[in-house]
Amino acid sequence: MRVILVLTWLAASAVALRAQAPLENHLHSIPWAAYQRQSVKLLQEYLKIDTSNPPGNEIAAAEFFHRLFDEAGIPNTIHPYAPGRANLYARLKGDGSLRPLILLNHTDVVRADPKEWRVSPFSGEIVDNELYGRGAVDMKDEGLIQAMVLLIAAKERLPLKRDLIFLAVADEEVGSTGSAWMIQNHPELLRGGEYLITEGGGNLIQPLGGTIYGIGVAEKSPFWIRLVAKGRGGHGSMPIADSAPNRLARALDRIVNWQTPMKLLPSVEKYFHEAARLQPEPRARKFRNIRKALRDQTFARSLSEDEEYNYMLRDTISLTRLQGSTQTNVIPATATAELDIRLLPGSDPQQFLGELTRVVADDQIAIEPISPHRIPNSSPADTTLYRIIREAALARNPRAVVVPTLNSGYTESQMYRRLGIHCYGFAPVEITPEIDSSQHAANERIPVEEIRRGIKLLYEIVARAANEP
Repeated sequence: MRVILVLTWLAASAVALRAQAPLENHLHSIPWAAYQRQSVKLLQEYLKIDTSNPPGNEIAAAEFFHRLFDEAGIPNTIHPYAPGRANLYARLKGDGSLRPLILLNHTDVVRADPKEWRVSPFSGEIVDNELYGRGAVDMKDEGLIQAMVLLIAAKERLPLKRDLIFLAVADEEVGSTGSAWMIQNHPELLRGGEYLITEGGGNLIQPLGGTIYGIGVAEKSPFWIRLVAKGRGGHGSMPIADSAPNRLARALDRIVNWQTPMKLLPSVEKYFHEAARLQPEPRARKFRNIRKALRDQTFARSLSEDEEYNYMLRDTISLTRLQGSTQTNVIPATATAELDIRLLPGSDPQQFLGELTRVVADDQIAIEPISPHRIPNSSPADTTLYRIIREAALARNPRAVVVPTLNSGYTESQMYRRLGIHCYGFAPVEITPEIDSSQHAANERIPVEEIRRGIKLLYEIVARAANEP
């Protein structure tokens, strides 16, 4: 009986290997050097397109992708939905035996002050083998790599059991109106998708060696707040003790010094356990049993001071905007501040609002939510696509640690999960914490070699996922 079982297993394995052989041959036959050169050149061109949001002008980016796909014979459509704003949708058909795979990216970028940059933020210039430009990390690099995946798949005739969908949307950085419009007006183009890859993962090179590959499976939820202080206005030469700006400043001092309670989510606990492999002792020992380690107030305080880990463990508050008088010599009757609050999955926004009111402790300051609270959702870490990403990452870098991650920032995965799609944040590039911190900051850049390597990595992931159930 045992012999029969072994023979059956061997026969099944042989069938699986024969089925994989054409795909393996396909992956090894691609002339990567030419496509890598093309990718770098196209990313330089893409970074020169100013899609600063506001105002966006993302239709210029949609036209850029439209030209690339038209030249390759890939069916695609520009979907304008407001003046200067448009999404681009392209679809490479498979045999339909498996549900589609969606590659989602956004074409808008945050604004940049050229005076703070080493080179122009819309130059696409290469300096010291790093490609500079607003969006180089968030996320024009990944959008261009996703487009290249479709271009290569079409030209090299990749066998597909799934349709490959490329969706470049406008206005992710401000209002998510591009995705919202697409989901509301053309759900038939998205419904039925099984998997989606977008931003939200981060592959950070660690100081002691190795890389933590984070596959984004969930996100914190934005809960933006405006504080409005009222008081008596007057001339700046005559101080008013309880003026609106003074009241607001005292309240903000209490807020920025408020440490919200720590909460350890199961996925975050798993992250620390796996990340321990790349940590020095005694931190590695504490990471392996993070729940126990957090009872040590000294250790908990050290994690709170570390930006890389603090956001995973608590609801966070960032003071981002202040507004008072338009003149230095005028004390305004109203002063405002805005807070970027990010809530962990499971946090109650109304309960948080009550705690914030207690901390403000001033009934002359109104507390107004200015963004809709989206209930967080997540994707499982046991799907075919998750496994394929993990295996490909480890094949590229055997010293990597691959973990499911909770993202600090909101991604539009939350919107597409509601359509029944498993959504994952994954960027096919390895970067240092320094380069990662250039997102939304001056001198945003990406190593040229990472674009070259990222093309191969994402193509392999998509090729395998497009042919495995």
